[in-house]
Amino acid sequence: MLISRRQKPRSQSISNGEGACSPLITFLPQSPLLCANPRSNPNPSRSSALWKRSGGRSRGWRWIATLLRSCASATKPSSYSDDEIDSMKGLFKSKPRTPADVVRHTRELLVFVDLNGNVSSAKRDEKMIELSKNIREMKSILYGSGDAEPVAEACSQLTQEFFRENTFRLLIICLPKLSLETRKDATQVVANLQRQQVHSRLIASEYLEANKDLLDILVLGYEDMDIALFYGSMLRECIRHQSIARYVLESEHMKKFFDYIQLPNFDIASDASATFKELMTRHKGTVADFLTKNYDWFFPEFNQRLLSSTNYITRRQAIKLLGDILLDRSNSVVMMRYVSSKDNLMILMNLLRETSKNIQMEAFHVFKLFVANRNKPPEIVTILVTNKSKILRLLDGFKPDKEDPQFEADKEQVISEISALNG
Repeated sequence: MLISRRQKPRSQSISNGEGACSPLITFLPQSPLLCANPRSNPNPSRSSALWKRSGGRSRGWRWIATLLRSCASATKPSSYSDDEIDSMKGLFKSKPRTPADVVRHTRELLVFVDLNGNVSSAKRDEKMIELSKNIREMKSILYGSGDAEPVAEACSQLTQEFFRENTFRLLIICLPKLSLETRKDATQVVANLQRQQVHSRLIASEYLEANKDLLDILVLGYEDMDIALFYGSMLRECIRHQSIARYVLESEHMKKFFDYIQLPNFDIASDASATFKELMTRHKGTVADFLTKNYDWFFPEFNQRLLSSTNYITRRQAIKLLGDILLDRSNSVVMMRYVSSKDNLMILMNLLRETSKNIQMEAFHVFKLFVANRNKPPEIVTILVTNKSKILRLLDGFKPDKEDPQFEADKEQVISEISALNG
């Protein structure tokens, strides 16, 4: 502001918050120090001298700044209440994201990762961190966090948005590009979503029925060591839906499981075995139809690749699974066909001679089906009679680690049946 001698004295004031005004600076028209325009100063030589004696421009501005700070502090409230502070903080808080918002943002990040997955940059790293946080947040919504239980409405919103577009597809495709911990979180999210019902509908099942090619990706994941366990876990959750299990059973992928189960990597082989067992036991009617239609290739492959494997773990898991399949009432027709084959009987008799008691016990539960068959084919009878003494001697030494009355009863029945056979 320019001050001249011809101007009248005046004051500028500010409110102190209570309706009163306090002077900020009173400008004196006679003060040569504040005369910024030399033309308006009637006595420039006197003004210049005073300016120099006062320490020059720097000191003059320091003096003015001191006055300003003094006036400002005089008008500042001494303190705010806690409620007033909280109220002011609330003005700057962002609106909480809904579960649908989290999914939409996750989808945008997955699209970015899919398009820029192999490009290393600061922006990509930042997006990957955001994606990990979002997937972790989805997990917290679906499973709850700490002592907080999941909210049904939030889970419903998340599920609907997740399967509304291609979020599931993007997550599966981008999984190899995610960090280890994020892969674990994503796997748990997918597992939970398979169980979520929205208005009594399993949206996940409907989505997978329309996108069955995703099952092909998951099955073939066993061929990639880095993602095999994650894809395997997702696959087992997906085949909880009967229509999806039927698709896998009827696909060419079923034959691949005989390879996957014998992979050199123990963890992956065990995971493939767990998935194979789930496929062969969960949906009984579907499994019975599959075995009836595919008996001619399935059981020869099962006998040769699994029951006759050189790997102890493979043999043990296979004979246990075979017992579960044949002893299920849904598979009674398949069971009668299996126990009428002399080739199958020879394999079981060899397993009875295993040094492993666990394999022996599981083999016995299948072998007893051959003996209990009231309509044994002549070739089966011939084999049993020819090996009668060896079988009886072997069975006589069968003793489980723990007392098992049912096993003892079954053993006595088998011994009685074989003893009564005549060639």
